[in-house]
Amino acid sequence: MLAPRRFRFLGREDELQSARDWSCTGPDRLWRYNLHYFDDLCAQGAVQRSDWHIGLIDDWIAANPPHAGTGWEPYPTSLRIVNWSKWLWSGHAPGPAMLASLAVQAHALSQRMEFHLLGNHLWANAKALAFAGCCFEGSLADGWRRRGLSLLQRELTEQVLADGGHFERSPMYHAIVLEDMLDLVQLANLFPDLIDNTQSQSWRNAVPRMLHWLRVMSHPDGGISFFNDAAFGIAPSLADLEDYARQLGLPVADHPLADIECLPDSGYVRLQAGDAVLIADVGEIGPDYLPGHAHADSLSFELSLRGQRVLVNGGTNTYEVGEERLRQRGTAAHNAVVVNGENSSEVWSSFRVARRARPVDVRWGRAADGVWLQAAHDGYRRLRGVGLTHRRWQLGEHSLVIKDQVHGRPVPATAHYHLQPDCRVAKATGEGAQIEASETSIRLQAQETSGVTIRSGTWHSRFGETTTTQRLEVGLAGNRARVSLDWN
Repeated sequence: MLAPRRFRFLGREDELQSARDWSCTGPDRLWRYNLHYFDDLCAQGAVQRSDWHIGLIDDWIAANPPHAGTGWEPYPTSLRIVNWSKWLWSGHAPGPAMLASLAVQAHALSQRMEFHLLGNHLWANAKALAFAGCCFEGSLADGWRRRGLSLLQRELTEQVLADGGHFERSPMYHAIVLEDMLDLVQLANLFPDLIDNTQSQSWRNAVPRMLHWLRVMSHPDGGISFFNDAAFGIAPSLADLEDYARQLGLPVADHPLADIECLPDSGYVRLQAGDAVLIADVGEIGPDYLPGHAHADSLSFELSLRGQRVLVNGGTNTYEVGEERLRQRGTAAHNAVVVNGENSSEVWSSFRVARRARPVDVRWGRAADGVWLQAAHDGYRRLRGVGLTHRRWQLGEHSLVIKDQVHGRPVPATAHYHLQPDCRVAKATGEGAQIEASETSIRLQAQETSGVTIRSGTWHSRFGETTTTQRLEVGLAGNRARVSLDWN
């Protein structure tokens, strides 16, 4: 919140000029959603903006009559209920209409739960009902709380996998749900008589597993890796979440990660050799019934050297239906192999997937010169005469070797390698390239290929933002390619 009626969300600033601005639709839909969340009530420095917040709450109530417009959709309603409740419990006095409006919002949400969407949306609905049920007294509030807590218990088992990962397999949404879990622990601390200790203990037990998962899926720079829908600036950072857990008295691991960290239920593996860190996707794209935030990124990976990202997936900067959303979800926007110009999983619309790749033959181990990982997927078997797509990574302290093979008849296939924008190709030949990063010089050599091509690319590290970068395309010759990266 930049001024009483001016905001910056998703890389864009805008201003509320009239009551109608609350419910504009069209290409700014996600921006309007953020306007209705009221996240700034709980942001850094919020106490200095209290007068703004009081005015904004009053303005929202006046401009958004019950059940009409964007603000009454279940998801923004859920986030707003939680933020308004936190604001009240932080010591702010409610305005004359605030409590009545909050009760009406909770009751409306209880009638419009997002069972048709499930996933993180239903989780947010349940959390909001639990908060509202603690904010008010009486039989209606008791019903909201019981329903919210019951759903949270069911969804915890469904949505948090045994390895600690959120089942939609997006590091960004995982961090959001992890913050929710910490909020629920704090809620139970504030209202021990209203929340059963057995349930609150299940939240406390989940936090260390979820923190470990996020550590594995974060780069040495502390930021998340970009698999499925992921971007910076939407969810709290690993460091912020660890600090929140410490303040709640929950255990936070401080020991180094192992050279091989496997998240078998989520389908991710992290390899480390010296200052080189590789994070790879060798799993399902998401739950079969909920692939909305999935990308066609099977067997993609990201690489950091000496604390700097070098190879990155393309990221996410929009949810709007259109060619750009499809491109960002497509295989070519990731460090992966594209066969016959097709995506490994058939992403379509904004949150849809048809036939999707399945992982097979996932293995890993240690060798004298480092660590290795191999896996395959069947995403291109839908193409006539094409079999599995296989990839093997061999990571050492000073080198990475990637071997790709597409089984079956000869087909056009290309491996894509996207450079982080601070890295650039200093020199290129038909079979290799010299890549300069701020801390490292990297020599890329390709064998068994039809050549290496340097093209322009884009990186979407935040919603609403696009950064120009470079990508290398390595053509597979005879359905095979071997790429080695060496650094000194």
